[in-house]
Order: sequence, then structure tokens, then C-alpha cells
Amino acid sequence: MNAFVFVSLLLDKRPSVIEDQKNPDITILIAAFNEEGFIGSTLEGIARQNYHGSVRVIVIDDGSSDGTVDAIKSNQDIYSNIELVSLVKNGGKAAALNHGLKMSITDIIISVDADSYLHVDAIKNLVGRYMSDPANTRAVAGEILIRNSRVNWITKAQEWDYFLGIASIKRIQSLFQGTLVAQGAFSLYDRKALNEIGGWPEMVGEDIVLTWKLLLAGYRVGHAEDAIAFTNCPQTLNAFIKQRQRWSRGLIEAFKVNPMILLKPRLSTIYIWWNTLFPLMDIAYALGFIPGLVLACFGIFWIVGPMTLSVLPMALALNLYMFSKSRKMFEKEHLKVRANVFGFFFYVFAYGLILQPACVYGYFSEFFNLKKNWGTK
Repeated sequence: MNAFVFVSLLLDKRPSVIEDQKNPDITILIAAFNEEGFIGSTLEGIARQNYHGSVRVIVIDDGSSDGTVDAIKSNQDIYSNIELVSLVKNGGKAAALNHGLKMSITDIIISVDADSYLHVDAIKNLVGRYMSDPANTRAVAGEILIRNSRVNWITKAQEWDYFLGIASIKRIQSLFQGTLVAQGAFSLYDRKALNEIGGWPEMVGEDIVLTWKLLLAGYRVGHAEDAIAFTNCPQTLNAFIKQRQRWSRGLIEAFKVNPMILLKPRLSTIYIWWNTLFPLMDIAYALGFIPGLVLACFGIFWIVGPMTLSVLPMALALNLYMFSKSRKMFEKEHLKVRANVFGFFFYVFAYGLILQPACVYGYFSEFFNLKKNWGTK
């Protein structure tokens, strides 16, 4: 798999965006629940966009109990294109977005999380990629990066997870004509296609289930690596585990809702099949490799032995190549990669010790239909 990722990144050449692209009218949907501290900066980032088309912003307050509504209203006094919809009862992110979808009339819908800050060219690059991609494209995932990476050790590690791992996988999936998650934090969708598949489903992993429905319907999902949104990642170990548990449950939900996608004759199906292996690999890692690592510390090399060290330089080399690809994109957008040496080495060599057990917990939670908790995004 690592060899496949490396070769795919070597082959990947982003098609050029059409320079004289039109600037179609767009609608931005923001589902907000208790985001008093962040919604202001989110709306400010949208207002500063280098985009020449008409932008309608619909903010759906999903029954917030803090000062979110007041924060939105104060921004309405500054920005005339913001519309506020207040829902009396909290119904969840999917229900809020579907409410906004019913109000939308533009062909292009963009979802933005209430705590995400868009880089100045984010919308221009996202729409540009959509306009320049193959005609059957119905969604484009933006590039999600971390804005609170300096808080502690867990946020420092997650910065590299988003900048290297997640970004590279989305780039490769787009190369094979089917990005598997157009994440709700920042993605573009065709409104008619959204209505065709019934909008966002009421599930823990609503974004991955929605994306797989689009793929199953025969549409393509792209990725714009230079359409950057900075979001907040979990700042505690407990919150991180809950997030990755939710993501893992979302993967299982996607298989349960769209089982026939495994038989879809298209290039992106190879990555769908790969996802069937991830639970098995995560279980092997959590229940085999980690105990083997503990045994190796006591000189018992039944599972993990000295030869295991040979994978470390390969892992380092792959991540350095991922870094070179992402850094070029950053430089193009006049951004600079901040120094985070500790986070990088922790991500390369120790991140899996936390990530894989959290994922296994999520798989078993969905398998045994345990109580669902949305937690953080």
C-alpha cells in the first residue's frame, strides 16, 4: 500500500484550472451549534474571499444555547449577504444542512463548518477545480488543515496527519477519479445531485455516506488541494479518540448503506475495496503489533523483532515525499509551513499507537450497534 501511495504521488499531475473560468453564483451553508467563539472569524474569512461571483451565506443555528445567534446577528450588520435561520430544537448537523439546502437556488452549494477559517483563495480555487474537472464531477473536497496546532502534543501530531496523510490520500483518490469523502467542513456539491440522493443522511458519518451515494450514482468526486480551510482539531486525548471512533463508525455506516458500491465497475472502486481491509489491519495493529512491541521491550521477539526497525526509514521517506508535495502547494498559496519537529516525528513513529486502537473501538461500536455520540467533527 505504501508503495502504491508513493508511485501514485509520483504520477499525480493536477490538471490546470481554467484561467478565464466563470464565477458562478454560489450558496454557502453553515450549520452552527454553540460556536459563539468561532462563528465570527468564520464569517469574516468568507467576507475576505477573492471571489468575484455572487455569494449567498445561509447560517443555520441548530438550537444553540450560548451566544451563537448574537454573534451571527452582529456580523449581519457588517456583511449584507448573511442570512440567519434559527432552529428551535437541536436536530443535528445533517438536518440543519438539509434545511439550508431547501432554501438554496444556486447550482453550486458549499458547506463550511462553523469553526473553519477559509484562506483568501479557498472558494476561488474550489470552484475553479470544479469548473475544470471532468463533466461528471458532482462534488469537490477542499483541503482541511489545522488552525490550533500549537496547543499541545496531540494537536501538533494531528497537524501532520492532516497536512501529510489525509491530504495525500485525497489527492491520490482524486487521481483515480473518486475522492471517498467530501467532508462537511469544506466541500462543494452540485445542488441537483444533492437533491437526487436525498441530501445529507441522518448518520454519524453523514459526509462519507453522502459521498459514497454520489459515487454509487455514477458521479465523480474531486479534490482541490489548494482550496484551504483551517479548522480546529480535538485538543484532548479523549476528544481525539471520540472523533476517530466516530470516523470509523462512519466508514462502517457507508458500507451498510451502500453495499453495492463494491461492485461498481469504475477506477475508484479499488479504494473502496482498500477500505474493507482497514478494519482488519487496525485490529491486527491494535491486538497484535502493540502487544508485540511490549513483549519486544522484554526481549521476546515473537511478533515484533529487530527486523521491524527496517520499516522506520521507509515510513520516514514516504512522509518526507508527502511533505515535499504539500509544501509546494503551500508556497504557491504564499503560505509557510511552520516548524513542528516534535509533532512530525511523533506522527511518523508513534501516532498509530493511539489512532489504531481508537479506530478499532469505533468499528466494534458500530458492529455491536452501541449508542451513538456525535462528539467532535
